[in-house]
Amino acid sequence: MAVRKSRRILWSLLAVVLVSGGCTGTDDAPDDAASPTTHPAEQAGAATLDLVPEVAARLQPSVVTILTAGGSGSGVVYDADGLIVTNEHVVRGATAVEVAFADGQRVAGTVLATDVVTDLALVEADRTGLPEARFQPGLPRIGELAIVIGSPLGFESTVTAGIISGLHREIPGSARQSQALVDLIQTDAAISPGNSGGAVVDRDGDVVGISEAYIPPQAGAVSLGFAIPSATVIDVVEQLLEDGQAAHAFLGVEPAPITAQIAEHLGLPSSEGVIVAAVVPGGPAMAAGIRPGDVILAVDDEPTTSPEELLAVLRAREPGDTITMTVRSTDGEEREVDVVLDARPGSTD
Repeated sequence: MAVRKSRRILWSLLAVVLVSGGCTGTDDAPDDAASPTTHPAEQAGAATLDLVPEVAARLQPSVVTILTAGGSGSGVVYDADGLIVTNEHVVRGATAVEVAFADGQRVAGTVLATDVVTDLALVEADRTGLPEARFQPGLPRIGELAIVIGSPLGFESTVTAGIISGLHREIPGSARQSQALVDLIQTDAAISPGNSGGAVVDRDGDVVGISEAYIPPQAGAVSLGFAIPSATVIDVVEQLLEDGQAAHAFLGVEPAPITAQIAEHLGLPSSEGVIVAAVVPGGPAMAAGIRPGDVILAVDDEPTTSPEELLAVLRAREPGDTITMTVRSTDGEEREVDVVLDARPGSTD
């Protein structure tokens, strides 16, 4: 428990950067041929990296630059008729944008729909006959090739490569900043400001994620980048196309981490769990008897140790689902509470 606690404290100090950018080093290329003494694993790694030029050449025409009055980001062609998927924070506050393609052409674009919860948006570019990308509906495997394509700091069609470093990542301490930074793919392929909305692709050229955020080096991080899984992208995009909005499960609480100071102040037996800072009037949690000051210890028997973990659990649920929460009341009594989740109120927030 102490290790987990220390890890939470450390991560809460890190700054998370959403990777849209305004308006950048190079590495030496590896030898094409391995020496006779090269380890077989190194040979396999070199063979995998040999795929990068081919995959990049095929995918670069499907990755665009999104230009707004406030800066720039990236996007991926979702269908040939001009539909582009990007991050909501790339186009936030804009209704019209400019879309720049790898062949040098620039056209006007219209923001069709956005979803703040998953940080995804749809832009319609004034151009058809586009090379649409293939989106992989399943998750990639940890350790497999990851190629990032986008426009970091305005450098269009930039390619970086690495591996898939992790799955189902929540960025600790991010719940106060964004609900989108949960259930993410982690990669060590370089992601920088301006990559937001761009593609993370596998060795077959399938898009496995949309670039979302990175933890900057000044926070002590080395190659920590994150992407929205393509399965989430497909689900949300299809909902936006059909209804103009995406449905998300809604609990109706404001979760907060339990620091050692909060635990001491409230007389809590430990800092495990998530404290309910506020309850939405008339929401599912209030209807189930959840009150401010209660501590959520688990959901469906799975320990819940941070607000980000709670948001990730809700991301996997649908409106109408019932969850069972283990809750400690302010008087110290623990109980199980069944909560029927509702649809998040409002259009897309």
